[in-house]
Amino acid sequence: MTESKDNFGSPVPVFRVKDVSASVAYYVDSLGFKLQWRANDGFACVARGECHIFLTDDNQSQARMWIWIGVPDVRALHSQYVTSGAKIRNPPNNFLWALEMQIEDLDGNVLRIGSDPEEDKPLGVFRDADGVGWRHLGNDKYERIE
Repeated sequence: MTESKDNFGSPVPVFRVKDVSASVAYYVDSLGFKLQWRANDGFACVARGECHIFLTDDNQSQARMWIWIGVPDVRALHSQYVTSGAKIRNPPNNFLWALEMQIEDLDGNVLRIGSDPEEDKPLGVFRDADGVGWRHLGNDKYERIE
């Protein structure tokens, strides 16, 4: 099979962090990633499965970036993260698009992690970038909650 020259590889987000060593330790110890490589004190790559993330203290990204990651079972991963001490920004909530949780790293970058939505279950609360909760009512309607 011949590959097309137009094929894209998997995207790799670049997260700006204050301390690459501390961030690598958090991703490895709390989030279950592995250090793939380190270019210098200010740039590293961590990975878990097919998900790779660049961590840098250089001016290559904006602060507080977000990424969405699909997994087979977000509830099982949530249990792991409760035990490991990960910063859970929003526990698993059911939405039309996924059963999704939000995990935050040391610098406020957000990993939205989700698996298939739970059918016939109520819709949950989404947290925006400012931490405001929005209850999903369906039909593209949301209600702000305090």
